[in-house]
Amino acid sequence: MVAVRWYLRYNLSYRDVEELLAERGIEADHVTVYRWVQRFTPLLADAARFARRAPGDRWFVDETYVKVAGVWRYVYRAIDQYGQVIDVLVSTRRDAAAARRFFTRSLKALKTVPVEVVTDAAAVYPVVLADLLPAAWHHVEQYANNPVEADHSRLKQRLRSMRGLRTDRSAQTVIAGHAFVQNLRRGHYEIAAETPTRLRLAAMFTELATAI
Repeated sequence: MVAVRWYLRYNLSYRDVEELLAERGIEADHVTVYRWVQRFTPLLADAARFARRAPGDRWFVDETYVKVAGVWRYVYRAIDQYGQVIDVLVSTRRDAAAARRFFTRSLKALKTVPVEVVTDAAAVYPVVLADLLPAAWHHVEQYANNPVEADHSRLKQRLRSMRGLRTDRSAQTVIAGHAFVQNLRRGHYEIAAETPTRLRLAAMFTELATAI
């Protein structure tokens, strides 16, 4: 779990993690580290779901772009007013079907209904939100979506140090894992709350590892 935590937390490549492990007498090549990340990241997030704090009622939704195997993909992301990442979705398209899939996933997983959703002016959002969240206020205004746009930069910074995302599935796992660790570090989970801040993430992973 240490290798998975290092990879998700720090700006490291799989080869960087391989080298750090070797310095500590642990022989595991970068392909093995990749497999660990892909295998255990969803399990850790699933084990933590019961300790996750309910998100706020204002959602900021936006799409950003990443390259997967040299091809641009869209990443739907949402955060609430407290900085909790609601959900992420890697999509080959930026259309109504993708937006609907993103909101359906988020609402089903969290069982929380926002009272306000802030988006850009993309034409697909009014139709999707009118269908899925008819009571929510759909807010479209210049600069209103700055919180989630600023949050994209943290993801982009993390992805820069990687040596490329190879598949949509691995991209979804890594990007969701980044959001998961970001939420852990921001205190959106009731795990290891009494542990000093600098040691809390390690304590969280240790506790979650016992549950998987």
